[in-house]
Amino acid sequence: MTDSTITPKFYNTLTLREEPFIPLDPENVRMYVCGPTVYDYAHIGNARPAVIFDTLYRFFKILYPKVTYVRNITDVDDKIIKASEETKESIEDITKRTTQAYHDDMAALNTLLPDIQPKATEHILEMIQMIKILVDKGHAYEAEGHVLFSVSSDPSYGCLSHRNRKEMIAGARVEVASYKKNPADFVLWKPSSDDVPGWGSPWGRGRPGWHIECSAMSQKYLGNTFDIHGGGQDLIFPHHENELAQSTCAHSGAPFARYWLHNGYLTIRGEKMSKSLGNFRTVHELLEHVPGEVIRYALLSAHYRQPLDWSEDSILQAKASLDRLYTVLRQFDHQKPDPSSEPSQKLQKALADDLGTPQALAHLHALATNFNKSKNEKEKAEIHQMLLRDGQLLGLLEKKPEQWFKDLPQSHNGLHEEEIEKLITARETARGQKDFAEADRIRKELESNGISLEDTPSGTLWRHTG
Repeated sequence: MTDSTITPKFYNTLTLREEPFIPLDPENVRMYVCGPTVYDYAHIGNARPAVIFDTLYRFFKILYPKVTYVRNITDVDDKIIKASEETKESIEDITKRTTQAYHDDMAALNTLLPDIQPKATEHILEMIQMIKILVDKGHAYEAEGHVLFSVSSDPSYGCLSHRNRKEMIAGARVEVASYKKNPADFVLWKPSSDDVPGWGSPWGRGRPGWHIECSAMSQKYLGNTFDIHGGGQDLIFPHHENELAQSTCAHSGAPFARYWLHNGYLTIRGEKMSKSLGNFRTVHELLEHVPGEVIRYALLSAHYRQPLDWSEDSILQAKASLDRLYTVLRQFDHQKPDPSSEPSQKLQKALADDLGTPQALAHLHALATNFNKSKNEKEKAEIHQMLLRDGQLLGLLEKKPEQWFKDLPQSHNGLHEEEIEKLITARETARGQKDFAEADRIRKELESNGISLEDTPSGTLWRHTG
């Protein structure tokens, strides 16, 4: 069983300090994470929270009897409407295609499916109901077909982002509109013309603002108050600040999320990666050249709250690190992880310390070092089993070692497995006939095609080196 003395601690954006994690209900930990707006392929920055909170989800699943993980799909948004106008593809086709692409790409990074993935368009009624409550309580008002949240009605507005009102107005790049009572007021509902998605409401045909959807869906599936709300650092303001305000006001001051966890930016040469800056790489594109597990490893290599600079070197380092771990697993390739065993205490303690994934990865490599030093076969088998089990908790080392070394990127146009095996057979024949010059020539031919050979007592093993 998991060590019951382990109490995770996390840095809470709301309080600006690390706090012990004490769930509302230890029998059911509840977590909400902001998901994608489905209008295009997800860039690698979008993948960071997916991988980070998947790791937290995996960890919680061994600590608690039940975890309810909700991650939404935003399928009604002005970005989607704009994409449809530019491409002439229907909104329904865009959202269906890109939602599936997101699921496929995240699955390639070994992320588990959340327990619930609500779509915004399927929860319009819940949003309208929450907006009506806010209007009735005096926290929102109707103006020219819009419904806006009145920030001045909430004395605690700004408590999550820790900004004053002037900073918030500047940071939100607020839309100047005659119907706003206060420049910082934000839209809960907006009118829709006949050529864009819209739903009937007490304020006319329209569609929800972005912020209200997460408040309505988290309430439906997790209750008024739940344990953890997660997402990228860029969502702290205005999105999460606005969620917090409208939810606490709708629920008469009841707390919303008790712990707020935010991952740091992903950068390119020190500059934040974003579609608006044009410096992004999509996961879909990267997967044509890089195994998904390499991308996952690279995303876990820095502490989640720190910025992570994405580069070719980070990919090469992640691939080399995984090759080292899979080389250990290759020596006991017949073994499978014992489903009844628990991950090691060292790994659990690393993750319990504000999700310390760099320390967790260092632990895997310490196991590999101990394996390579050991001369005892029983001890090596035990370390191998621990490496399998601990890797699984991090969403790593899930492939068969032989397959790992033989897998090719989608864009590969060199030698394929059948050709490689034929050359290896020809080399073994040459060696048997003591034609070492021919055997050496074949090895060099394979090396020139990115194939590394390892001669073992049980035969020749090979792997792609790039």
